[in-house]
Amino acid sequence: MILIADCGSTKIDWCLLNGGEKVAQIFTTGMNALLLTQEEMTERIRTELMPHIVSYDVTEIHYYGAGIISDEIRSHVVAALQANIPGATHIEVETDLVAAARALCGHKPGIACILGTGSNSCYYDGERIVDNVSPLGYILGDEGSGAVLGKLLVGDVLKHQLPEHLCEAFLREYETDRTAIITAVYRKPEANRYLAHFAPFLTKYMHEPAIHDLTLRAFKAFFVRNVQSYRDYDKLPCNFVGSLAAHFKPVLIEAAEQCGITIGNIMVAPMEGLIRYHAC
Repeated sequence: MILIADCGSTKIDWCLLNGGEKVAQIFTTGMNALLLTQEEMTERIRTELMPHIVSYDVTEIHYYGAGIISDEIRSHVVAALQANIPGATHIEVETDLVAAARALCGHKPGIACILGTGSNSCYYDGERIVDNVSPLGYILGDEGSGAVLGKLLVGDVLKHQLPEHLCEAFLREYETDRTAIITAVYRKPEANRYLAHFAPFLTKYMHEPAIHDLTLRAFKAFFVRNVQSYRDYDKLPCNFVGSLAAHFKPVLIEAAEQCGITIGNIMVAPMEGLIRYHAC
């Protein structure tokens, strides 16, 4: 039996496959392997996952997760899984970007992108990632991400670059002001998540020309500064996974067309694509 894990910092989506058929799906607390020790991951898997799968004979594990940035971290995840599921004879631990590429492209070449709180992209040859433009995080990069969209929106509100009624609506709906925003961004942790939580305001007011223009420019920046760096970017489909991509699909397609890029698949989450990939 195959166990697939799509692991983010907030939650993990676990799926059990038997002969290509989904037999169970479990959600547990997220794990960022960069931030947790091997012992902490082992314990979390033991207490949150194992009660649900103890009766299944798992022989193969494919784990895709946040924080897999080195072989050492990868080995810690493998050890945590082995400690709980000793019968697994094959354990693969890969990044969330590999998950996106396999889910979106399968065994065909293409450009795979993630749009969420952060953003990322890669050139995938159908078997492996052969090129990756570093996302650089929301301060230096992460174009098109929720954090950057929120940063642009907040900046335009506080500098009065948006029509007055939109500035007033933003401050009223989030019950905030300049001091609260600056404090949250510069003095509190996880400013990227704070900024990203303003993205729904953009979808709500997308009919407003100023909001449409802000969002369109943000996605065009993603294509210009990331996707257009890959060879054959104008010949291969550009695919996306992430709730942000799904929510902003119309303007994302508009931006792609203006940059000479063809949109392929858009998925909210990679699990269904990963099931197809590993069921083959």
